[in-house]
Amino acid sequence: MRNMKIAAAALFLGGAGVLTFAVPAFAATAADTPVTVVITAGTLGISAPTASVLLGTTPANATAQTVTAQLGPVLVTDNRAGIAGWVATAGATAPSDGTGIPTSAMAYTPGNTTVVGTATVTGINLASMATQSTVETATAVTGDNTATWNPSIVVTIPAAAVAGTYSATITHSVS
Repeated sequence: MRNMKIAAAALFLGGAGVLTFAVPAFAATAADTPVTVVITAGTLGISAPTASVLLGTTPANATAQTVTAQLGPVLVTDNRAGIAGWVATAGATAPSDGTGIPTSAMAYTPGNTTVVGTATVTGINLASMATQSTVETATAVTGDNTATWNPSIVVTIPAAAVAGTYSATITHSVS
């Protein structure tokens, strides 16, 4: 008789065996998603006090007098998100309800300006408010900015002015 030997491919002893599987290698994957942010340009605007401001009271006098008062905060808001500068102007209507005070007798001094954001803002004094004239300019603008100032209004009352209540309107604009 022939003796046959059987070779075993794996030996399991008491049910404890080690079986190893090779895991196939997967290639690394990526998913790129382009994204966009859009910044839309806003507006350029100006605000100033809308309530009546008393600039002062003075008794009649044989010589010219002046009255001075602050107008209240004027605010330019530039939300255009760009690099363009802006120009703020002011002018006044002729004082009415009295006789003898011309608009040219009204002066405007912007005073100190507080800027938030990136802009170089320069104030310009007006010796006369008879025409709409530049009172603030903004240059070197980057993005949004605001500028606030509280102008002083000086009214020179001529000696020939008649007693009365004089009312004028100051108009601010920006472009």
